Amino acid sequence: MAEDVFTEHRPLLFTIAYEMLGSAADAEDVLQESYLRWSAVDPATVDHPRAYLVRVVTRQALNHLRTVRARREDYVGPWLPEPIRTAPDVSDDTILAESVSMAMLLVLETLNPTERAVFVLHEVFGYTHGEIAACIGKTEVTVRQIAHRARRHVHARRRRFEPDSEAARGIVEQFLLAATTGQVKPLIGLLAPDVVQISDGGGKAVAARRPVIGRDDVARFVLGVIRTATTTTRIEHATYNGMPAARFLTDGALDWLVVFEIEGGQITGLYGMRNPDKLHRSETVHPLDRGEPSHGNHDR
Repeated sequence: MAEDVFTEHRPLLFTIAYEMLGSAADAEDVLQESYLRWSAVDPATVDHPRAYLVRVVTRQALNHLRTVRARREDYVGPWLPEPIRTAPDVSDDTILAESVSMAMLLVLETLNPTERAVFVLHEVFGYTHGEIAACIGKTEVTVRQIAHRARRHVHARRRRFEPDSEAARGIVEQFLLAATTGQVKPLIGLLAPDVVQISDGGGKAVAARRPVIGRDDVARFVLGVIRTATTTTRIEHATYNGMPAARFLTDGALDWLVVFEIEGGQITGLYGMRNPDKLHRSETVHPLDRGEPSHGNHDR
């Protein structure tokens, strides 16, 4: 019974934890901790299991986030969220797709843990300020103030979002063709003037230690990376974080994952993951879910 209930709500709980932490590994740890707490409770005493589980996961994720933030301050090179493989239809829910996009997760990283929890629960999952107050142990007035501050912060920094589409995937195909055949002009033409390329090697794989900005520098960087590919390198198309992506496999092993951000027919962002710690779970397709908030049901 307890396991069935937890399994039923797992996609929602994972989505909340991942958006709060930016790491699938940390989100899974939070879900494991939350399940242990849930299994110790008599389900008959819980009137609204989903609301109760959301509260447990939120609190566990908050505790976890406060711990990992210090660890990220010592990270070698740029830090990127752990990319997660998503089903192509995640883009059908634009709010959900944007909330797990690389650009949004990087903006959320600039919030403090409480602001992040409040923003995610209110703006993405639609929970009321009162429900969130019960989740995080704050007053409703305080949560309302935090929500206002977090929303203003995010809106000032968020990039325009376009969900994954056939057109976007077509642009990625053109880009990869131009890059692998050394066609410089077509390659540059597919990049926005202010395009940004960010690489995450985590000190464990070769990657640029600083963001590369501007179409000429990004094109030069991409061509340089392509030249290091061997004859055994294979490129696969996929969807990660609700965005088109390319998987670079060498001798069958995933060596490099690039997630593309596209706006107005041009590539505005490339997020390259090389850190092996963030790649070894990349085959798993994570079902995501925003659920439907059951207002007023955050008590047992």
